[in-house]
Amino acid sequence: MLGFLARRLALAVATVAAVVIITFTLVHLAPGTPMLGDPERTLVSPETVARQRALFGLDRPLPAQLARYALNLVRGELGESFTLHRPVARVLADALPNTLLLGGTALLLALALGVAVGALQALRHPSLWDTALSAATLVLYSVPLFWLGLLLLLVFGQELRWLPVSGMSDPALHSALSPLGRLLDVARHLVLPAATLGMVQGAAVARFQRSALIESLGAEFVRAARAKGLPERLVLLRHALRHALAPTITLAGLSIPYLLAGSVLVESVFGWPGLGRVAYDAIFSRDYNVVTACALVTGILVAFGNLAADVGVAAADPRVRLER
Repeated sequence: MLGFLARRLALAVATVAAVVIITFTLVHLAPGTPMLGDPERTLVSPETVARQRALFGLDRPLPAQLARYALNLVRGELGESFTLHRPVARVLADALPNTLLLGGTALLLALALGVAVGALQALRHPSLWDTALSAATLVLYSVPLFWLGLLLLLVFGQELRWLPVSGMSDPALHSALSPLGRLLDVARHLVLPAATLGMVQGAAVARFQRSALIESLGAEFVRAARAKGLPERLVLLRHALRHALAPTITLAGLSIPYLLAGSVLVESVFGWPGLGRVAYDAIFSRDYNVVTACALVTGILVAFGNLAADVGVAAADPRVRLER
């Protein structure tokens, strides 16, 4: 167990380091200058551009810049944002919890919806219900995130006016509400963006869960459990479903990159103040430090998600040996 965790942690560290190096190199090789843009197309003098580049160390060779960034990273320093004029660590500290709240809620929704729909399909296989739900999940999984987000916003926010359409809270009333009222205010603003991410990923989970559970229901250990006279509910929950959860748990870990990438679109559509929106703005303003830090955080979250998925699979299926 300890050897497995050590190997996975070493692989995670190497993966995150590779992500940082590749991202750092690509953003620095991209054309343009942070904050100032192209000197030939702006009113900023070349002398001002040169002073700014020297101030942030951008006039040094790329290997020297990378070495300096790596040294600062070891010290726990992420640098300063070129455009926001704030430490990058504070920028991430403000945005990351909001993205984790959105992504975590969407992941829980996707798992609950996907497992329930997949189990219903497997129990009704083959039937009209199974065919109809398979078609529905395929269509939902094929829908672009931004289109689904705009559709939900138009229907539930603009036409029905059931839910707020932008932001994380009501800027006028949030501070005056009670603690419970502030919690409910954030929850109301969370519904539409979380549903946008969760519904699409839930459709993928449902398709995986259906196939895994159909295969599990036909396995010998399930037939043996039924032959012992166990109730069908216990056969389903304790034997078939537990065995069929392994692919779903793996998919949950692999869903983290999707949720983080999807948050860029969803946070932009709904004005959610999270990491995706910060990364989006930083890319277009060529804020090198913020872009690289976002890639660093994303790599850490993805590595942690994959490790958690491996441990979860072993917990759900004791036949999986982590020592291998």
